[in-house]
Amino acid sequence: MTLNFQPSTRPRSEFLRVLSERGFIQQCTDLEALDSWLGAGSGTAYNGFDLTADSLHVGHLIPIMMLRWFQKTGNRPIALMGGATTRLGDPSFRDTSRPLLSEEQIAGNLAGIRRIFERFLTFGDGPTDALMVNNADWLGNLKYLDFLRDVGPHFSVNRMLTSESVRQRLEREQSLSLLEFNYMVMQGYDFHVLAETHACLLQLGGSDQWGNILSGVEFGRRAGGRTLFGLTAPLLTTASGAKMGKSAAGAVWLNADRLSPYEFWQFWRNTEDADVGRFMRLFTDLPLDEIARLEMPSGSEINVAKKVLADEVTQLCHGVDAAAEASETSRRMFEDGEAAAGLPTVMVTGEGLREGLPLPDALVTAGLVKSKSEARRLILGGGVRVNSRGVDDETMRLGYADMEGGVIRLSVGRKKHVLLRPKP
Repeated sequence: MTLNFQPSTRPRSEFLRVLSERGFIQQCTDLEALDSWLGAGSGTAYNGFDLTADSLHVGHLIPIMMLRWFQKTGNRPIALMGGATTRLGDPSFRDTSRPLLSEEQIAGNLAGIRRIFERFLTFGDGPTDALMVNNADWLGNLKYLDFLRDVGPHFSVNRMLTSESVRQRLEREQSLSLLEFNYMVMQGYDFHVLAETHACLLQLGGSDQWGNILSGVEFGRRAGGRTLFGLTAPLLTTASGAKMGKSAAGAVWLNADRLSPYEFWQFWRNTEDADVGRFMRLFTDLPLDEIARLEMPSGSEINVAKKVLADEVTQLCHGVDAAAEASETSRRMFEDGEAAAGLPTVMVTGEGLREGLPLPDALVTAGLVKSKSEARRLILGGGVRVNSRGVDDETMRLGYADMEGGVIRLSVGRKKHVLLRPKP
């Protein structure tokens, strides 16, 4: 059940051609049958997103782009919000249980995440317009005994225990609660409901969801007598083997109130040389021939391609204006040496500046380092600048006398910059 197209085989459906050429396909339950179904006309597919935070992060971009390409190739995508399953927590490849969230927290997270999808998908009532649905609308109304009677017989505990995510947790002798164990059943039921109500026959997801997707496909066959499909993309790592989606300051969030467009742009600008072409194929709409041209240069010329990558992804997530401003901020910072206003800003108390804010503390507060000991090592090693001036005194204190234009600019290395601004 893990077929892939051979290079000599051209898929019939445009959607699978795009995904195959751009490197999205990892596993599929029956790729040839899926290609035949999609090649016969438009279809409906979904991807699920739990509401554990008020923003998604870069790790979610591949499934979002899969939905985007599904719509761009003449199909109808469904973004399923896990209002109910968030209350359980997906155990997939996690060592511990997720913290349980309140209804108010989940509702707030849904509002934040909705804004992201409005940039990537076109919503409406047309045949290929995207839908956003919430599984709390059907899972929240289920009666437990009825659910066990009607759904339980179609799920094999033996099969569920062989799921890689569950098996790893049990092998490490880490607790797996009954609450979490039910997650697979709930996700399978989601697929069944969407197939019944929206003729949705395809579930998309990352490869960590493979076991859950298989359960839904099997449940659809047993309970509904229909053929459902599952298609996963690889979980992305960089060329150096690092997990995609983390920066020095933490998760690379997609909402501007979590991570500024400048910092988002800079994350992509700092892509490793070997990843530029691959990331362009996965995270942008650029034509493949243009990508092939851009990824060819080496040395300093590859920086042009990195800026194009940063521009394109930032435009998708934050809009054309925000991308242009982030790019210009970076140009002024690195080419003109200005303290550009678009840099990320951290507010500090006036009292702290009057008393003198220890430089190691300021670096931690700004999110440029994780600890004061790391800050001291960087200062003594000449890796820290204050207002473009190198410093090597770990006892330095920052005050109002250090402000230029109402701010203090802290820099670690050449690419990490934060403005300190006093609170009003």
